[in-house]
Amino acid sequence: MNAIQLFWQGDGVTKAVALLLLAMSVGSWVVILWKGWLLHRASGDVERCVAAFWQSASVDEALQKLKAFDREALVIPMVIATKIEANGTLAAAGDKSQQLTRVLRDALHLALAKLQYGQVLLATVGSTAPFVGLLGTVWGIYHALIGIANAGQVTIDKISGPVGEALIMTAAGLAVAIPAVLAYNVLGRSIGRIEAELEGFARDLRELAASQPVWQA
Repeated sequence: MNAIQLFWQGDGVTKAVALLLLAMSVGSWVVILWKGWLLHRASGDVERCVAAFWQSASVDEALQKLKAFDREALVIPMVIATKIEANGTLAAAGDKSQQLTRVLRDALHLALAKLQYGQVLLATVGSTAPFVGLLGTVWGIYHALIGIANAGQVTIDKISGPVGEALIMTAAGLAVAIPAVLAYNVLGRSIGRIEAELEGFARDLRELAASQPVWQA
């Protein structure tokens, strides 16, 4: 019996579990492929942006260069955020160093939110898919045993077939969870490297902006 036949012969709970595992698998693979592409591009972009910024003669020149490199808008908002305007609000209160710390922190948080997007889904799929598959297995074994009891005669072939079919759900849950867990760890390591690069740049940018009497961005 193939998986399609098993699906159509199952009851509502079995079908719901199978569809949920399918949705979790599709969702996690979409995130894996999309984030792999995004982080690969972002890693190179951040390195080029940082190098281009420090090789520029002015902030205006740096911003022009960054427009060609910063395709995910991770670095440019940090540079623009350092433009402090005296507008009479509490946001402009305090000395320049405090203001720079606040605006760069906010810009850094926005950049990290872009990088972290989708990680929660991978973590959720990786931690819950095995239990969803186990639920399908337990439910399938329960119905298999009920069918065997109603048949009135217990033989190995009557037990092994239904129980083996029910165990497919456990295997399906693991097949969904393992790629999500591996991707979460691999992508998380890439995010950590980019995050460290952005934090270092934000710290250096703050020191540079704080040391300039007039900072134009």
